Amino acid sequence: MGIPVYRFNLAPSGLATVRQLRSLGLRPGGQDVVGEISWRKGRRVAYLYDITKALPKRQATPAQLAAIGRALLARRTCSTCGEVKEYYIPRRYGECLGCSGVSA
Repeated sequence: MGIPVYRFNLAPSGLATVRQLRSLGLRPGGQDVVGEISWRKGRRVAYLYDITKALPKRQATPAQLAAIGRALLARRTCSTCGEVKEYYIPRRYGECLGCSGVSA
């Protein structure tokens, strides 16, 4: 037999979607899906997890945060002129708008 399917806004308390768990500072933590919410005539679904079995969200390490910072800085640095821009360099051009000749 499959998992229970609930209509939108009719799931029992104690069950939450991944987004709802995230807002509570939790994550599914490898548990199995215990239910499903269905809307738009069954074309859209969201899986439900038991809140009591959920684990706390993991925190990024300082090294991971530093790596993310470097990656975001690289996305703002022009490969042609080397300037750091206030916007992310468009991937379609591979350089800042000034170097690519596109008007901002």
